[in-house]
Amino acid sequence: MDEFYLSIEDISDAGIRIDKFLAASLPDKSRSYYQKAIDSGFVLVNGKQIKSKYQTKLGDEIVVSIEPVKEIDIQPEDIPIEILYEDNDVIVVNKPKGMVVHPAPGHYSGTLVNALMYHCKDSLSGINGEIRPGIVHRIDMNTTGSLLVCKNDKAHNDIAAQIKVHSVNRIYKGIVIGNFKDEEGTINAPIGRNPKDRKKMAVVSDGREAITHYTVLEQFKGYSYVQFKLETGRTHQIRVHMAHIGHPLLGDDVYGKSVGKLQGQTLHAQTIGFIQPSTGQYVEVNAPLPEYFEALLKKYRNMH
Repeated sequence: MDEFYLSIEDISDAGIRIDKFLAASLPDKSRSYYQKAIDSGFVLVNGKQIKSKYQTKLGDEIVVSIEPVKEIDIQPEDIPIEILYEDNDVIVVNKPKGMVVHPAPGHYSGTLVNALMYHCKDSLSGINGEIRPGIVHRIDMNTTGSLLVCKNDKAHNDIAAQIKVHSVNRIYKGIVIGNFKDEEGTINAPIGRNPKDRKKMAVVSDGREAITHYTVLEQFKGYSYVQFKLETGRTHQIRVHMAHIGHPLLGDDVYGKSVGKLQGQTLHAQTIGFIQPSTGQYVEVNAPLPEYFEALLKKYRNMH
C-alpha cells in the first residue's frame, strides 16, 4: 500500500466532504474511488475511520492508503457469448450463470469482458478503464440475463445518463423462499455496506436510496415466482431487499442459504429497455429464462 499524508491547514479546505476533498487533492483517483476507500477503512482522519459525508476541519490529519497501480494485460478470449442485440453503439448479451462480468483480482480471464474484447475488437468504450471496457452497468456473477455494453464513449455517456435518471427499463425474474399475502408491493429501503461485514450490502439508515417494485407471478408450496422492476440500481439490490422482507432468493448463499447443487441465487435479468444513443429510438431486449430456471419452475408446478 502507498500512503499519502494530508492535513487541513487552510480555512478554505475546511467544511468540505472528505471524499470531495480527496478527489481534488489527489486527482489520480475519482471521488467514487475515495468513497469506496473510505467505506473499506483505507482513509483515516486523526487516526480514526470516518464516513464519506464527514466534513473536514482545520487541523485534521488525514492518511490515505492506496493500492499501487498494477499493469494488467487483459487479453481477448474466444469465449462463446449469446448476442441478443447489436448495433454500432451498443451490444446486449445474455450473460450465463457463473460468468464474471469484468476482470478483478482472482478473475483476469474467462470474464465477459475478455469475450467482448474478442468479439468487438477495438470497439468498446474506454470510460471505465482498461479492465472494464464497455461496461456501463453490471449484474452479479450468478445472475443471468440481459447486460447492456457500450461500444464507444459517446454511447457510454448517454446510457450512463439514462441509468442515472432511472429511465432504463430493467425487469428481473426470480424464485424466492416463502409465499406472499399481497400480489405486489414496493420496497423502498436504503442500501449501503453492511457495518458488520464490509463485503456484504444491507439495508442501512444512511445508505443510498433503493427502490424495488415486485409482482408475484405464481406461488408454489414454500416458494414464489416473482417479477422485479428496478427503479434504482444498487449493488445486490434485489437480493438485499428480498432478504430484508423475509423472502431471500432461492440459492442465495450470501443473503439466504445455499441449496444443493444450485449455483447461487435464482435471478434472471430478463428485460432491458433504453433509448438508442444515435437514433433516439426506444429499444427493448428480452433474454429467455435459462434452462435451470425453467426446470425449477416445472418442478415446483408439479409439487402438491
